[in-house]
Amino acid sequence: MTTNSAPTTALTHIAQLVTNDPSLGEGPLGLIQDAAVVIDGDRIAWVGPSGKAPATDNAVDAGGRAVIPGFVDSHSHLVFAGDRTEEFNARMSGRPYSAGGIRTTVAATRAAGDDVLRANVARYLAEGLRQGTTTQETKSGYGLTVEDEARALRIAAEQTDEVTFLGAHIVPPDHADDPAGYVDLVTGPMLDACAPHARWVDVFCERGAFDGDQARAILTAGAAKGLVPRVHANQLGHGPGVQLAVELGAASADHCTHLTDADVDALAGSETVATLLPGAEFSTRATWPDARRLLDAGATVALSTDCNPGSSFTSSMPFCIALAVRDMGMTPDEAVWSATAGGARALRRTDVGRITPGARADLALLDAPSHVHLAYRPGVPLVSAVWHKGVLV
Repeated sequence: MTTNSAPTTALTHIAQLVTNDPSLGEGPLGLIQDAAVVIDGDRIAWVGPSGKAPATDNAVDAGGRAVIPGFVDSHSHLVFAGDRTEEFNARMSGRPYSAGGIRTTVAATRAAGDDVLRANVARYLAEGLRQGTTTQETKSGYGLTVEDEARALRIAAEQTDEVTFLGAHIVPPDHADDPAGYVDLVTGPMLDACAPHARWVDVFCERGAFDGDQARAILTAGAAKGLVPRVHANQLGHGPGVQLAVELGAASADHCTHLTDADVDALAGSETVATLLPGAEFSTRATWPDARRLLDAGATVALSTDCNPGSSFTSSMPFCIALAVRDMGMTPDEAVWSATAGGARALRRTDVGRITPGARADLALLDAPSHVHLAYRPGVPLVSAVWHKGVLV
């Protein structure tokens, strides 16, 4: 069944296959028992019962283990230099988290050479890939000058397609006395330099960062340049971020820790995905987002790592799944869906986050008979093999 020069490969004897397509199998995850998947080039060509798999050039016996879609990590901050171990240690010793620690990373990132930043991005992408992450969004936001923000985005775009302009992370110290001037910089020369290298525009809409009016101006300017909005919303307290995200048609409102009933209703009645980042709450000992409340209201929920050096220094989607099940009220099925199909929704992608004919061949083989083990065995490295764009990596 070869349709191009690439050999075809069948993964057979899969104990449980998560397709994320209810038309192909049982429940919302579209589960198929004793399944097979055929990869043709970089695409999924066929899925179904193992005994009915068509002939292929190669075969891999899954040995009664589970296969899931590659994780889609739709929120991270990988372009940075420096270390904030001391801040983390102090926080774990009783000091509260605030947005101000970002300035430490800004100074280190500005001082770092391109090769250092490029190597760091590659390191964290590889770290995530080993744990099953095959689609990775990442942001700028640790340069906060025209040159440094554009540099961060160029470096990110070399290694991932999902790149977000976050010049509005905080007001940097050199503009502390003129936040309005910094907003003008972000919406003017900085946006002009950065837009060609990004798909998305984001803003940290939070006390200590940018208020609702500033965030609106930044997101609107980004949209005028063809960038789709995303919003850091309602992480540290109640605020206008979620409502602004829904109003502007943002792809996602990220964090969503402190929500009013009106915020939940707005998300449930919109296409904006509520992206929850439990690594941040774990690393800051903050209030957990209430995933159950969002899901019961009908909102679409994604899970992501928020990998960054200050408030969530993890690249592990399996770890975030375990946290979401243990502390945020999600079932194992919901958490796995949110870490795969949910992340794809947050990135407005239909080619990833699922194992269906025509989708990109991104799969993770688990050293376990079921996806439930991702929450059942927290901290255990269960991802034993990863296919990314059809290639075993």
